[in-house]
Amino acid sequence: MTAAYELSRPEHNGRYAITVYQQGWRLGGKGASGRGPSARVEEHGLHVWLGFYENSFRMMRECYAALEASPEGSPFGPWQEAFLPEMDVGLFSRSGSADWQKWTAQFPPRPGLPGDPLEPGAVYSMAGYLQQAIAMLRTLILDVEVSPSTEPRDGAQPADLLEAMAGWLAGGTFTGAALIVEGLALLSSALRILPLPVEAPLIRFVEELNTSIRSWLEERWLTDHPKRYIWEIVDLVLAIIVGSFRFNLLRDPRGLDAIDYYECREWLRLNGASERAVRSPFVVGLYDLALAYEDGDSSKPALAAGQAIRGSLRMFFGYRGSLFWRLRAGMGDVVFAPLYALLRRRGVRFKFFNKLTNVQIPAGPPIEPGDRSHVEALEFDVQAEIHGNRDYDPLINVGHRPCWPSQPDFEQLVDGDRLRHDQRDFESHWDRSFTSRRRLEVKRDFDAVVLGVSIGAVPHVCPQILARDQRWATMVEKVKTTATQAFQLWLQEDLSQLGWQGPPYIVSAFDKPFDTWCDMAHVIPEEAWARPPATAIYFCGVLRDPPVPPPDSDSHYPLRRTEEVRENAMAFLRSAGSALWPRAYDAAGAFRWELLADPSPSEGAGESPGAEIPGEQRFLSQYWRANVNPSDRYVLALPGSLKHRISPLDPTYDNLTIAGDWTDCGFNEGCTEAAVISGRLAAHALSASPPLAEIHGYDHP
Repeated sequence: MTAAYELSRPEHNGRYAITVYQQGWRLGGKGASGRGPSARVEEHGLHVWLGFYENSFRMMRECYAALEASPEGSPFGPWQEAFLPEMDVGLFSRSGSADWQKWTAQFPPRPGLPGDPLEPGAVYSMAGYLQQAIAMLRTLILDVEVSPSTEPRDGAQPADLLEAMAGWLAGGTFTGAALIVEGLALLSSALRILPLPVEAPLIRFVEELNTSIRSWLEERWLTDHPKRYIWEIVDLVLAIIVGSFRFNLLRDPRGLDAIDYYECREWLRLNGASERAVRSPFVVGLYDLALAYEDGDSSKPALAAGQAIRGSLRMFFGYRGSLFWRLRAGMGDVVFAPLYALLRRRGVRFKFFNKLTNVQIPAGPPIEPGDRSHVEALEFDVQAEIHGNRDYDPLINVGHRPCWPSQPDFEQLVDGDRLRHDQRDFESHWDRSFTSRRRLEVKRDFDAVVLGVSIGAVPHVCPQILARDQRWATMVEKVKTTATQAFQLWLQEDLSQLGWQGPPYIVSAFDKPFDTWCDMAHVIPEEAWARPPATAIYFCGVLRDPPVPPPDSDSHYPLRRTEEVRENAMAFLRSAGSALWPRAYDAAGAFRWELLADPSPSEGAGESPGAEIPGEQRFLSQYWRANVNPSDRYVLALPGSLKHRISPLDPTYDNLTIAGDWTDCGFNEGCTEAAVISGRLAAHALSASPPLAEIHGYDHP
């Protein structure tokens, strides 16, 4: 969608005739959402945006502005109403053998808003990030008045600074806390002033400073001090600073990519992080947010060190406005419906119910590095025909806003009653039915292709490429994915009534398999309940893969996995949820199932929705899903795997580019920002626009 957005920009003057071929009836892939009973939002999982998503916010802000400025007007409103800042974050850790302890933080707003024009020369910089990390250390460690002599020396000369650092190493003029503050100030100045290379004096200085800070903290906070969590944060930040110098990350042209063959925890340990710190909720939360568990197995955490550090630095030191941003409604409503509306106005065509089955290239010998080939045909299964040979109209109105439904409009489909009766799942990889087949040929039907499926689907749609191109075959083997699971609850009582204390945090590092969750009460007014519930809560986590992948003929596989998620969700509510909302459980410790709001047709008849449904059966009125389709699976950033990703700029196929968070795009982790960067790169590959310098965060040669 990002590539279509870029290629249809008005400045191209209609040069490109763009058609999007989409399986099923809705756009969005892993970001798709729909409206179910009572127009409730039903997501693939928990979606929040981060404040460093510069490319994503820029595109959506432009999209909303273009819709508002058009003669037709916009039903979506301004972007500020669609994206809501969220400062509060919560993490959990085990206290003792069983009890959970909650750690909370409120991150202050930072200047600007994501998507604002950047200041001239503003780039991501390891030195800049480390300076901010040092400033954070000074704030965390000491709550004292710092004398002017310990402030960073912006006007100092390199020789003077090196002399001051040598004096500090010799004992300095300060002791204790003041000595540490002085050392941090010197290091911050060195990052700004000293020319590289000065590795030897800097590495020695950093390691001595690291030793001093660790000793100082261990004497005070390593036991049961109320601020012991500060030690864990400082421990991790120190390891990153030390490792940046030991591994020469400020000078290595590969940057953080140079350490992607290390597992993140391994690299942190190598640079002095304690076992307590690498097992802390801060690190567990990092893995949970990245769904970084190979094969969906929570006992196999794995995350490439370079990408993990890159993501952490941008997340905490690169955000603008707010650390997190909630979406007013579903991703489909806030992101893909406006994009669809704008692209339609720009003349982009959409062919729904077209399932890609083959990307055909010419026959020939193995494709070696430097060889060139091209796509000569695309083959699709047409899943359904549209009445009157018209374009399918995918959106419905909820509260005067266009939204995606959770089911297709069978009234628009030929033989719609039969398709509804057969319970066709147009989005399932295992649904093999079709009404006809479509073949598009190069020169006759298309000139260039943007392949926007996820890497999990590549083996199923690109067998000819994999058979001839070893780079693609290796990428598919090494860049792995994991299934995920999610469920949503709509509750008759709000969080405070359920016993939760504090704001509605975005929470991670909780009990598996649903380690990440968020209160979504703000979405309820966007739905259409006759009697609105008090809140909605979304949960997500990884879903363990079976030992043997299911064959394509196993049409019941998605249903079995969906049933597994239902059982997992109910087991979670029977036990783990009591640590979150104690008053959602009765005196005997049983979950109060009557809290669940049921959007049944009988609601509004004078009693609570679904009140006649007994006990645990009320859970059947909620929403859950298993994301097991190849394109729904989450793309992992495993150690040693990122070098096998292929860039959208790769020239091997002169009329094919790729787009998605699985490509080599400069931020190689599964998220919206990676997908948008990749889509912009794909547009550049075809049109030389946007300029690479305008793709924020893309810093590859």
